[in-house]
Amino acid sequence: MAQEEQVLVVERRVVEQAGMFQGLTFEVERYLPRLLAPGVPRFMVRSEAETNPDFKQLIPYVIMSCDGKILSYVRGRRAGETRLVGQRSIGIGGHINPPDEMPLYDTDFRAAYDSAVEREVAEEVAIEGGHHDRVVALLNDDDTEVGKVHLGIVHHWRLDSPNVNKREQMITQMTFMTPAELHDVRDSLETWSRLCLDSLGDKLRVTNYQLQKEPG
Repeated sequence: MAQEEQVLVVERRVVEQAGMFQGLTFEVERYLPRLLAPGVPRFMVRSEAETNPDFKQLIPYVIMSCDGKILSYVRGRRAGETRLVGQRSIGIGGHINPPDEMPLYDTDFRAAYDSAVEREVAEEVAIEGGHHDRVVALLNDDDTEVGKVHLGIVHHWRLDSPNVNKREQMITQMTFMTPAELHDVRDSLETWSRLCLDSLGDKLRVTNYQLQKEPG
């Protein structure tokens, strides 16, 4: 009998203690250290986590940009979250599963989390060239059944090259689009992608729909 998938979660009360919010918050340093504090994250059987709103599954949501365009794709029928099939997304990433080298009580769990994000992204896409990673927001949407049991950690990866190839079958119609083009198909975007598109303009340094390089 196959072992059930386990996913990384935190108790909802941890978020509530920091201040529950709806949509995006850019106060990353207010929340992230609390969520990733030693002993706070834990692994839970996914089937239990999906039906227990007392826990939030931590989901890295990686937005990739290059030369003024944002990577997007449509979730195919093999998507792990069946409720999102057929919707366009600008977020790469998903549930974090327990690798052998991820100690939850490590004093430097942030480093373990960052490694897990890199590993998760690498399972979905192959990137040629380097990238700059920055956590720009946290995302919570208690208005949907999916959102009630998930909490997004929104990363912005500024890519050195637009050469990105899919590795997962669930990724279809992958292409880079300008923010203007994404706004034109906004109704086809999954909820998290709509929230990010609507709210992250300044954080991604969008000026006249062009993503500008950050200093440094």
